[in-house]
Amino acid sequence: MAKVTKAGFDGGPIVPKPTREQLTDRQLEDYAEHRVRLISWMENLGKSPEQGEGYAQDTVNGRAYRLDAFYRFVWEEEGRYTTQVTHDHADEWMRKLAYGDTSQENKASHLKTVKMLFRWRAREFGGEEWESEITFSTNSGQTNPKDYLTQEERQRIRDASLEYGGVPNYNSLSPDERDHWKAHLAQRFEKPKRDIGPDDFSRANSWKIPSLIWAALDTGLRPVEVKRAKKQWADVQNKVLRIPKEDSSKNYNNWTVSLTERTANALGRWLAEREQYAKYDGRDELWLNRIGNPYQYYSLNRIFRDICEDASIPSEGRTFYAIRHSLATYMTREEGLAAAQAQMRHKSQVSTMRYDQAPVEDRREALDRMG
Repeated sequence: MAKVTKAGFDGGPIVPKPTREQLTDRQLEDYAEHRVRLISWMENLGKSPEQGEGYAQDTVNGRAYRLDAFYRFVWEEEGRYTTQVTHDHADEWMRKLAYGDTSQENKASHLKTVKMLFRWRAREFGGEEWESEITFSTNSGQTNPKDYLTQEERQRIRDASLEYGGVPNYNSLSPDERDHWKAHLAQRFEKPKRDIGPDDFSRANSWKIPSLIWAALDTGLRPVEVKRAKKQWADVQNKVLRIPKEDSSKNYNNWTVSLTERTANALGRWLAEREQYAKYDGRDELWLNRIGNPYQYYSLNRIFRDICEDASIPSEGRTFYAIRHSLATYMTREEGLAAAQAQMRHKSQVSTMRYDQAPVEDRREALDRMG
């Protein structure tokens, strides 16, 4: 687990961009110190302080994101910056969420996060823990886990990713249209418009994002695995990803996970294209963002939601994990627990069993057959 610093942690920058932009330099310094202390506690002690057990990195990432939203809410309510959040602030946040247009699962996740915050404050500063006046259903008795995608939505995501960030073919454009797209690409690639040529149009229609999204659809890549992914993982000839123990999310085992032929072809195209970009010289990372850094949890969420919108799929309350959760459900249904456990890289079948239920469309078809 990477060390938490003012610069960042495994889940991204220690202070997200929307928050950095609204704080003064001194407020930013203070808030960053506050976040470092809190996130370090989550990683090392948060789950069970008595036993010295922290939360999994995925949980830390999600809760760090939700905590930042809570603090920004407090500042808006107070009309000023503060890290001294109160029970009243928490109650008001829950009331705001209750009227919000997000899922019960998402609201329940915010509630758990704020309860954890006050547990930390109680242990570290002698404050009091907090109990919410409002509770939200966690849907524990329902079939689909949070951030679920149907099979149709998965296919639409796959198709829409082919259009993500794309531009028209250079030779198909009129001079005026070409000038318009050159201006767009000049801004996107941060170079003068006069220097934009056919190669830049080809670069804009990259296989990077389709290969990333399709690999996630096939293998349920966690955000931290996208961040750690190396070009050596991709065995396109045998249509598998080979994830070594040291790079897997929880360092349990070496994993070999299947790819569809379509995804293997996309990865092959991306590996060939990848060699043309200077930022990958001497680098093993399979995917890097525009400025040459590995993708982080928050940026993957943004890309996923943008693709959802392009595919006319609701994105509110959903995260990149929607892809993983849907894969687990359908792999369990199609091939059983053992296959799903291996494809999902679960240490125990207990983790996989929560997906061992009939998806809603299967139950609907059964009702239709029953008359």
